[in-house]
Order: sequence, then structure tokens, then C-alpha cells
Amino acid sequence: MSSQRPRPTQAVMLAGGRGERLRPLTDTRPKPMIEFHGRPFLDYLLDLLREQGFERVLLLLGYLPEPIQAHCGDGRRWGLEIEYAVSPAEDDTGRRLKLAAHRLDSHFLLMYCDNYWPMPFARMWQQFEARGVQGLLTIYRNRDRSTRDNVRVDDAGYVTLYDKDRAAANLSGVEIGFAILARTMMDLLPADENVSLERAVYPRLAAKRQLGAFLTEHRYYSVSSPERLAATAQFLERRPTVILDRDGVLNRKPPRAQYVRSWEDWRWLPGSLEALRGLKEAGYRTIVVSNQAGIARGEITAAELAAIHARMQQDVRAAGGAIEAIYVCPHGWDEGCECRKPKPGMLHQAQREWHLDLSRTWFIGDDERDGQAAEAAGCPSVLVSEARPLSAIVRELLERSHAPVGAVVG
Repeated sequence: MSSQRPRPTQAVMLAGGRGERLRPLTDTRPKPMIEFHGRPFLDYLLDLLREQGFERVLLLLGYLPEPIQAHCGDGRRWGLEIEYAVSPAEDDTGRRLKLAAHRLDSHFLLMYCDNYWPMPFARMWQQFEARGVQGLLTIYRNRDRSTRDNVRVDDAGYVTLYDKDRAAANLSGVEIGFAILARTMMDLLPADENVSLERAVYPRLAAKRQLGAFLTEHRYYSVSSPERLAATAQFLERRPTVILDRDGVLNRKPPRAQYVRSWEDWRWLPGSLEALRGLKEAGYRTIVVSNQAGIARGEITAAELAAIHARMQQDVRAAGGAIEAIYVCPHGWDEGCECRKPKPGMLHQAQREWHLDLSRTWFIGDDERDGQAAEAAGCPSVLVSEARPLSAIVRELLERSHAPVGAVVG
């Protein structure tokens, strides 16, 4: 049972490594100071911490600490209190953390300086409390095989094996460096040895069933290696994007178990084409996701659906709008796929392919399943209605384009 204790407000960031894989970029600066769109990567992480309610940050530095200290100062421009602990660049993560043990709160967020992921900390803390563990690791499910797995997670949501060498069989996810830890786990670190936290502590917590897994399908972005920089730049560009359901949002929704089988069945909802034009003119990217069980039921073929969407796109372009991509779930109601809403699979597919930050991407739907899919994916969402059609919602969204992340439209 949850103890209802206050959530942590201290974040501890490991930022002392040499960044050897990024040379020559890191010959004269530490990797969190690599810039994207005119700002160091570290700035984006500090913004995230502020947005998620953190108040204090302890930066554990080693290699070239001075540029970080000079840039961040005391943290007041982020609304944070930033402190530093500097040790030799050769120190491993466990040693660096052990030296700062006296400065740690009873519970804290531990993160790496080279990974960004849109962290929903309230949900993470709720899961940590419910599990009663000493540690909760964030695990990317890695269905796109973007890297090699390093953990094994059981069906109950516990990490049962942590393998830093990534050599064990049946691994099932990647630990991405956003961990809630209890200070008591520090007892597992040797006092005078230069060890890796990940090797010395995580396997032992896993063996005691004291290491929970917060599972995510949202891709993380990194400055850990040169081949990751281009995707990270696209992600941090944060081009505004809206994801729309189709039936009931753009066009008149057929009755249950009936489908738009041809273009002759298609009826645009009043104002929807104008809304798409407004989004494009404002610089928004528009993506459509749609359940189409009629394919599985034999009511329409994939080719016929593609023809409908081609005509839809033609109308949208003629009206001055644009739809960048369309994602369709062709499965039946009871097939148990990961893409049929209320499952969030199509939203995650769009996220990976367009490098979206779903926490900043509005999903506009028309029924309860859309809202459930958005919640599961971490998207802010809103539902259309007869009194509040897409045109009205888009107008409000554009008027409030500078609203805080997660704010409710309307």
C-alpha cells in the first residue's frame, strides 16, 4: 500500500564521462554541452526537470566540469537550485555517486546527462510507491530494435536481470537512465572501490526483487554516439504536430460496424478542411490515425482504403492543407493487436517515425477509445463534439499555441 509520502524534488545527474565516442566534438567540451538549435543538450534536460516539478539538481561532474558550471551557475534561470560534485574523470558511476552520498535525499531521481525522454514523473513515482521497491528503472521496450537490450523484465513489472554487457539470453528492453532510487541502496556500493553503479547495485536489487520497471514505448533520444545526433536534432526541433482520428473528426462517422467503403460514402464534416488549412498555415504537421476493422472483416480491401485516402489527400491539398502521414489499424475487434485504439500503438509508431515528443503533441479524437489511447501514449488530448467541432478546437489550439505543456484546450 502506498505510504503517501511527498514525492522527491531532487534530481541527481551523472555528467562526468569523457564522451570518447563523440570525439572530436568532446575534445574541448563535455557531451551535455553539445548544442542543438542553439542550446546545449543539458538545457533541454534542465527544462524537463523544472516542468516535472523538481526543485534541486546535483550535477556529478568529472571531465571538463568548468563549461558546465559556468553555463548553469546556480540554476536560477531555470527556477532550479543547482549544485555540483566534482571528482576525477576516471571515476565510474558508482564511485561518483558514493562520494556524493551525504548530499542525497532519502529518495531521488537519478539520470544520465546524455539521454532525453519525456518523463511523466508523477506516474513513475506512483508506481514506485505501489511496488515498495528500492529502485525503479525506466525501460524502453525497444520494439524497433534501435539498440541492444540490457534487461529482463517479468510479467509483473519487475527487473529480474540487469546485464550491462548485453550478453544474456532473452533480454527484453533497454534501461534508459531515468531511475527513482532510495538512498538505502547506497549500502550496496563499496566505500573505496571505483565501480559501476549499474554493475554493483542493479543486479543485486533485481535478485532481491527490489527493482521495478517503468515500461515505455516512447523512444528516447541521446548524445551518446555520433549516429544518434541527427535523430536527436529532429526531436529537439519540436516542430508542432497534431494527431487526428479520422471518422467523426474529419468526416461523418458511419454507424457502428459500418464503414466508408468508397469515396462516394465520404462526407467531410463542416469546417474540417478549413481547420487543416489553418494548421498548415500555422506551421503544424498533421498526422491521421484510424481504426479500420473493415479490412479484417472483409468489408473493404486495403487497396480500396488507400484509394479513399488518396482522394482525401487530394481534397486537403486543394483546400490548402496537408496531411503528412496516415496510420491505419487493419485488425479486427478481438485480434489483440497493439495498434487498435484504445491501444496506443499507432501513436507510438508515428512518434518513432517522425521523432515526436508525444507529451507535446495533441491528439484530437471523437470517442472514449481515442482518449484512452492518448492517455496511454502520454499525449494531451481533446474530443470533438457537435457543439465543438474540429474547426473550433484548432482555432483554440492555435490561439493558445504558447500554453504550458499538457494544458487543456478549452
